[in-house]
Amino acid sequence: MNRLTSLLPGLAVAAVATAVAWPISMLAPVLSPLLVAIVLGILLGNLVPNLPEAFMPGLNFAAKPLLRLGIVALGAQVVLGDILDLGWLVLVLAAVIVAVGILSALALAGPLKVDRPLAVLIGSGFGICGAAAVAGVESTLKSKKEDVAAAIGLVVLFGTLMIAIVPGLSTALGLSPEAAGMWGGAATHEVAQVVAIGGIIGPAALEIAVLVKLARVIMLAPTVAVFSYAVRRSEDRAVENSGTEAAGAAETSARAGSAAGSAAASGSEPTAGSVSTTTKQAPAQGKRPPIVPLFVVGFLVMAALRTFGLLPEFAVTGLSWIQTVCLAMAMFALGRGVQWRSLRNLGARPIALAALVTIIVALIALGGALLLT
Repeated sequence: MNRLTSLLPGLAVAAVATAVAWPISMLAPVLSPLLVAIVLGILLGNLVPNLPEAFMPGLNFAAKPLLRLGIVALGAQVVLGDILDLGWLVLVLAAVIVAVGILSALALAGPLKVDRPLAVLIGSGFGICGAAAVAGVESTLKSKKEDVAAAIGLVVLFGTLMIAIVPGLSTALGLSPEAAGMWGGAATHEVAQVVAIGGIIGPAALEIAVLVKLARVIMLAPTVAVFSYAVRRSEDRAVENSGTEAAGAAETSARAGSAAGSAAASGSEPTAGSVSTTTKQAPAQGKRPPIVPLFVVGFLVMAALRTFGLLPEFAVTGLSWIQTVCLAMAMFALGRGVQWRSLRNLGARPIALAALVTIIVALIALGGALLLT
């Protein structure tokens, strides 16, 4: 009971922020409640940096458990049958875009001198499904809050630009509504931005755009699983290296002890250059992340239930609402920990990286749309 009570203040603040974000997103459909919520969190964190400690348990709960619950609920929006009606190659296109988005971000991070953790978040957000993907990957990689906010801010910036670019270029290139919708769904970051693009082009484009975007959403589960496996392997290697170092230190200490014993037996003093070595203990191996996180399993289960028609329509609607509320509260909590100073220090390099990844993803998406329609 005490645990629940301690969560209430922070959860109440996050809930109020979500209640404010929702009508704003309705007035500006380009902005999803998630994006508005993280902006509100950043504003609160900078205007009231020293929030009372009583709010922290609830905000931390929103940033992790609620986030994962929201991703599970997101699975209920995926109907694999509808996506496959467009052809199984749509899933191949989605997988290629996700892989290229992440790998190109990592490849460009070195020349542009952008930190690899931030590059991973940018690649994931631009390749999969925007803010939800950034948050899902962050929960596995334990990224810095500043990197999370920067990646989501770039998702907003370049996704919004795509709303103007895709319809205009589609007309200039003479694309059919179906091809234009597929391009928009494959190239644009946020679901809300894809809906805006489809709405501008027309009804025929809108349905295809949303379905192609959901094909990319499906890729969130395997992507997080791969990152979780990579983190697990990295921690295993770190433990092995620590054990090897500890064994070497123990052997050195044993030799030093033997030499000291011999010196004491002969009555001689240790030399001035002798070094006392103490044995280092290998760090205890803590709880490792599972290869497939539980919330990813939940996402896949929800997607399967929806695909096989085992979720009634009222449940789908309710889960959509739960998804939005949980993810918006999580975004607010993540945004609260971001400082303006840290964002200013990012400089132009991450923006350049995001622009290049957007261009690469858009070109591959355009090629795929032309081939598949």
